[in-house]
Amino acid sequence: MALFTAASAQAESAHAIAMYGDPALPPDFVSLPYANSDAPKGGRITFGATGGFDTLNPFARKGSTPWHYRYWASESLMGRSLDEPFTLYGLLAESIEVPDDRSWVEFTLNPAAKFSDGSPVTVEDVIWSYETLGTEGHARYRGFWQQVSKIETTGPGKVRLSFASDNRELALIAGLRPILKKAQWEGKDLANSGLSEAPISSSAYVLSDYEPNRYFTMKRNPDYWGKDLPFRNGTQNADELRVELFGDGTVMFEAFKAGELSTYREYNANLWKNAYNFPRAQNGDVVKSEIPHQKPTGITGLALNTRNTPLNDWQVREALMLAFNFEYINETITGGQQKRIASYFSGSSLGLIPGAATGKTEALLAPYKSELIPGTLEGYQPPASDGSLRNRKNLRKAVKMLQEAGCVVTDGALHCNSDTPVTLRVLIRQADQQTKSIIDIYGQALKRLGISLSIDIVDNAQFVERETAYDFDIIPIRRALSLSPGNEQYLYWGSAGVDQSGSRNLPGINSPAIDAMIGTMLAAHSTEDFQAASRALDRLLTAGRYVIPIWQYDSAYIAHVKELKYPDYIPIYGDKETYFLPDVWWVDAE
Repeated sequence: MALFTAASAQAESAHAIAMYGDPALPPDFVSLPYANSDAPKGGRITFGATGGFDTLNPFARKGSTPWHYRYWASESLMGRSLDEPFTLYGLLAESIEVPDDRSWVEFTLNPAAKFSDGSPVTVEDVIWSYETLGTEGHARYRGFWQQVSKIETTGPGKVRLSFASDNRELALIAGLRPILKKAQWEGKDLANSGLSEAPISSSAYVLSDYEPNRYFTMKRNPDYWGKDLPFRNGTQNADELRVELFGDGTVMFEAFKAGELSTYREYNANLWKNAYNFPRAQNGDVVKSEIPHQKPTGITGLALNTRNTPLNDWQVREALMLAFNFEYINETITGGQQKRIASYFSGSSLGLIPGAATGKTEALLAPYKSELIPGTLEGYQPPASDGSLRNRKNLRKAVKMLQEAGCVVTDGALHCNSDTPVTLRVLIRQADQQTKSIIDIYGQALKRLGISLSIDIVDNAQFVERETAYDFDIIPIRRALSLSPGNEQYLYWGSAGVDQSGSRNLPGINSPAIDAMIGTMLAAHSTEDFQAASRALDRLLTAGRYVIPIWQYDSAYIAHVKELKYPDYIPIYGDKETYFLPDVWWVDAE
């Protein structure tokens, strides 16, 4: 069934919606293609995580929780397929309607949908969730709400959202907002709930036990309303999900080796090759699985906070890029086995094409030519070193870039148009030993340029507080990007996040051209126009030298107990932890 026809502006009810084209699965689909309908139910999966938590409400502005909890503790109107670039299927909503221009979206609730306490999910709950999270919730929800011009009920079980801008993705984003129970929060402060109360949701798992900064456990609700939905067939197979928290990754790995955890995700190719020869791996109790994906590389590296001087000067940022001896660092930490990220969308059809910009991409960038950072139109790649510790050639280039930026070395210290020597503050979590190792090497190179590094290693709570306030010069960053980038790009790189506390724009990017490319991407009606805009965005971000990129992850390296199984069919987003593990995995008791 087509979602809508080009000849008619009349909306038609559908079981699913795709960003472009039609959904891959028909209305009568039985299960997602990467789910095993015959997977047994039962068992426990124990995960590990570093850091801690100081709230049971992952939807509020204040506090932090392990990433797992946000995805397990809520449901949305629609659910995302991991085997399509961006397609949603019915979950709390049994159908969706949109007009040709997607200026509004209407959902019809599944009458069977219930919260874990047995009460029905109502349109009132939906409207309250959008309004409350959009005004009082985390920054990730507020940007969407600002683009909603109206929300209303249009009939029994029906809710419609109208949009204030030409943004074709908003209809899909609307389907992914968490839906909470309105009655639970009457007379209570959602934003400051902390550890006093966990949100009631309609999801399959409910919080059963926890101890702050040590663990939390979620158990399957035996009366879960959606267990027979096609979208849920073969998913959410474990009876219990538990997360154990550790002070650092080394201790967590030792716990996995000792059998205290069911699974451990490795990010270092060298360790993956050489560190899994412990007894439980040798006797077959632990299995190594490499799970590929087809999405862009995204960006992983060190974000440079351009809100602060001298990092607001692209020439200074280029000097810092030149001083970052990736080849030597990669050899030291990963044995040289992991490739470097070339651009934000590299490894996909959305990534920039090396060399000068041409065609539609060039045309999109042309109006901003006078303000573009060098390399945007001509082409730019992160500098490569000769792999030696000294990295002399690149350091000489870095000195020249600093001089062109007006910086001079006096008494061994760099000064950039100021009497104050340049000292860059690096913010790192206590558990992040890998970044500490990278910074230790990097600091020696910067010292030769007269730049001093101040490394602040803090606990999880302090890290979140300072990250939210942008109290750093350099900070680790990881932004996983999909084959259908959209509104989240505003959250990552949009100028509105420069001064907004808690945005995900850690580098403080303030670029009209970047804002325009994101808007063009969202308004595109054809794949060709969408690709041109994404390639232009990729050029702007890469040539902006906002992040020093490190290595990419072509596959997920997941070690797990032999009892933990997953289907043979791997979706295009096969490495996505939030869904693929644990959603379609199961525990084989035999």
